[in-house]
Amino acid sequence: MTENFKFSLIAEDGTARRGSVTMPRGEIRTPAFMPVGTGGTVKAMYMDQVRELGADVILGNTYHLMLRPGAERVARLGGLHEFCRWPHPILTDSGGFQVMSLAGLRKITEQGVTFQSHVDGTRHEMSPERSIEIQGLLGADIQMQLDECVRLPADEETIEKSMELSLRWAERCKTAFGDQAGRAMFGIVQGGDVVSLRERSATALKEMDLKGYAIGGLAVGEPQDVMLAMLDVTCPLLPQDRPRYLMGVGTPDDILKSVARGIDMFDCVMPTRAGRHGLAYTRRGKINLRNARHAEDPRPLDEQSGCPAARDYSRAYLHHLVRSNEALGGMLLSWNNLAYYQQLMQGIREAIEAGRYADFMAQTQAEWERGDIDPV
Repeated sequence: MTENFKFSLIAEDGTARRGSVTMPRGEIRTPAFMPVGTGGTVKAMYMDQVRELGADVILGNTYHLMLRPGAERVARLGGLHEFCRWPHPILTDSGGFQVMSLAGLRKITEQGVTFQSHVDGTRHEMSPERSIEIQGLLGADIQMQLDECVRLPADEETIEKSMELSLRWAERCKTAFGDQAGRAMFGIVQGGDVVSLRERSATALKEMDLKGYAIGGLAVGEPQDVMLAMLDVTCPLLPQDRPRYLMGVGTPDDILKSVARGIDMFDCVMPTRAGRHGLAYTRRGKINLRNARHAEDPRPLDEQSGCPAARDYSRAYLHHLVRSNEALGGMLLSWNNLAYYQQLMQGIREAIEAGRYADFMAQTQAEWERGDIDPV
């Protein structure tokens, strides 16, 4: 591939974009869904499986990897790519989401965040500079700025204070990152559900001339229509020639509607988490394998799927595994779910290139609405 980080637009259909991110470790075809490998593993999956399903990039988490096994240890062992046997691009989340989700275990100052480890109670300092240092030790190809993410609903004063702090941290992260050949640092647009704050954040980050831009602080408790309204405001303000990443999103429906608004990259724990709890994503919508209707059903989840988990195992067997809390149940359904997500992304990319994205959206949503096949 290239020695530089580069984003190229291949096709546009309305505001939906088909693009390509290239860097030394490979290409990311966009729109892209990034399986979440929080602690150096995509839960219940082999890395070879993840790649075979069509994933070009996975996500790792700075906070969790900082706690264990530790960034310095990973660096000594050859970096995260070598450590987890994934030689392709890796994006690392900065730890900003944990600032929100672990609110009872942290303290925020201008300097950064002090975390109390959820593992053993030890205290750790995470400044913007330390976040970038950790991501560098891990060897991440795409590194995220440290930010503060506010759970919605929240009052405007709280959202504004958080957004301004995130902007100051973005400047410090940019300085700490410097100019790393073949790698990129993305800024994160904050501002909650307040239009004027989203606009201020996006405009200020654009002026920093970063290699990519993420939209954070959404899918954190607000309705979908609020999230989409914030995308309608934010996306037009971001550079056309840089990738746009919607963090922590989401459901297949979220993805379809966000691509239509110009988003290029997504990540979410949903497909693997749902799989571990007996829920399958399919072209017919969501299927709960815990339901008794599947107990004697010899048919597969989806006879048309290219994924063996969906095509070759009976619903009765999957139901048995899930109800018996067998590990294989979560493995097979995670496999199915990630396969479905990657198939969806491939369909999205092909539809944009063909200039028929609106039709693809309508057909996909119509099939979900028809629902699952009738019980036996």
